[in-house]
Amino acid sequence: MKRVSCIDIGTNTALLLIADLIPESGSIVTILHRQTIVRLGERVDERRFIGDEAIRRLVACMQEYRALSEQQGAKTVIAAGTSALRDAANRHEVIAEVLRETGITLSCIPGEDEAELTFFGAVAGMNDLPETFSVIDIGGGSTEICMGSLMGVEKSVSMDIGSVRLTERFFSSLPPSHSELETAREEIDRVLKSSLLPFFASRESVYGVAGTLTTIAQVSQGLKHFDAMRVQNYRLSFTEVDQLLDQLRNNSLEKIIALGIPEGRADVITMGALILRQFMRLMGIGEIRVSIQGLRFGLAQKELLRLQGTV
Repeated sequence: MKRVSCIDIGTNTALLLIADLIPESGSIVTILHRQTIVRLGERVDERRFIGDEAIRRLVACMQEYRALSEQQGAKTVIAAGTSALRDAANRHEVIAEVLRETGITLSCIPGEDEAELTFFGAVAGMNDLPETFSVIDIGGGSTEICMGSLMGVEKSVSMDIGSVRLTERFFSSLPPSHSELETAREEIDRVLKSSLLPFFASRESVYGVAGTLTTIAQVSQGLKHFDAMRVQNYRLSFTEVDQLLDQLRNNSLEKIIALGIPEGRADVITMGALILRQFMRLMGIGEIRVSIQGLRFGLAQKELLRLQGTV
């Protein structure tokens, strides 16, 4: 058995998983979850640069995660940065600062690797999987879609449409104006239409991960606070997504927060819901199964396979 910490550093959120990896049984046993809004990608779409405040927030979060890892006896820390880090011209300086201040080696992974790790992480431990399925990950800076089976990935795509990126690009306030929402929708449709065709083969079996999906699943059930047991494997319907988007598009930030949406996500959830709604509409998808797992579980699984000597 080996206890590890796996950290997923996205554009908006940093996620920590501390887990025991058991090579004999191929099991990943969760010890601790933690989620922190870091907003590393603040204005990165515009400036292609991670600012000093965002770096400070990241370092403070990594110091906390390092301390939690030590408290839980996890000597191995695996950390991966995604869209915001990929886009930033100063990513090497950010990586060096994290290493200097926390001792954590942060890897900047390509979009295709992110999609594949998320694909396997999303369904880790599930038993009733169809032969072919897809996983969608709507992040702050990018959206990944991956299709395949437990035998491997057949097709993946990483697109630069994310809730933070497009909110900063298209919305000047909340609620957005009708023209702002329509312009954003047109851009989302343009990007999706150029990428979706191969994924129609698995549109009956789609899993969704990351904060946009889990938050929408939470609010759609009328929950004011996140409940992992209620959200995991929730079947989120197109009707629920469409109805929530209609509500969000007319609400101020204060009213969105009052729905139970965390303050650090409330200002970008309208765009996240729009991306999800357009994906489901264009694909003709009636429901998506929500998974609270994702990239960090993919990192854990990859390390487990390494321990088993299969990679």
